[in-house]
Amino acid sequence: MFDKLFQAQQKAEEVKKRLDSISVLGEAEGGKVRVVASANKEIKEVKIDNAFLDQLQDKEELEELLAVAINKALQQAENVSQSEMQAVSQDLLGGVGGLGNLFAGKK
Repeated sequence: MFDKLFQAQQKAEEVKKRLDSISVLGEAEGGKVRVVASANKEIKEVKIDNAFLDQLQDKEELEELLAVAINKALQQAENVSQSEMQAVSQDLLGGVGGLGNLFAGKK
């Protein structure tokens, strides 16, 4: 049983490393505001189109667009993370499906 727990821990570490290497993108205003994050929900990069920034007259508009782009990136990261974890869970559950029989023979 401890082997299964150790395997689960190893798989979780592998997933974390894989999620660190996956980039997701959130955009606002047709790509003029872009945010890149890792699938582990770490913001890696924020880009604002220079021409758009030059014509922008309202700081609050930029702040709102940044929030939109960040939230989109984080939602994409969450989706990727859930997919990866679900795949690993199914993999592990296939290997621990016999746990229900662990105590069956003991009275």
